[in-house]
Amino acid sequence: MAIRQFVKFSVGSEEFAVDIKLVREISKIQGMLKVPNTPPFIEGLLNLRGQVLTIFNLRKRLGMEDQPFDENSKIIIAWHNDIQIGFTVDKVSEIIKVDDANVESTPPSITSIDKRFLSGVIKMGENLILTLDLTRVLSSEEEADLKEFIHENKEKL
Repeated sequence: MAIRQFVKFSVGSEEFAVDIKLVREISKIQGMLKVPNTPPFIEGLLNLRGQVLTIFNLRKRLGMEDQPFDENSKIIIAWHNDIQIGFTVDKVSEIIKVDDANVESTPPSITSIDKRFLSGVIKMGENLILTLDLTRVLSSEEEADLKEFIHENKEKL
């Protein structure tokens, strides 16, 4: 049986995990360039060591009520196909190791979150943790719009 590693984090009252292979780094919330006329879930652009990243507010993207960032808020920077993007989360708690046998597909009973964003559920004792597939958080149309958006706004940072 294979062991997989996940980054465990929370958004609102929900706990999530994302495969550590998709994560490039975890960063503190930093000043971002707000860009007008973007979808509400795009928080802005961030210049991270010369790399322009689009930052998504995962709380908004998942349809949760917005709240201000605090000292626990983080940005998870991940690869989405050939571009790097960031996702704001309320708190990153730990790296967990999970046996493949404890990772199951998403049950149909989950209705509070758009299932296209989920890749499964982790069983950890009595707790269940939703696994988020960051590569599914953008549709192909949104990804194309994002690439155009990044190209048009690179000079502003």
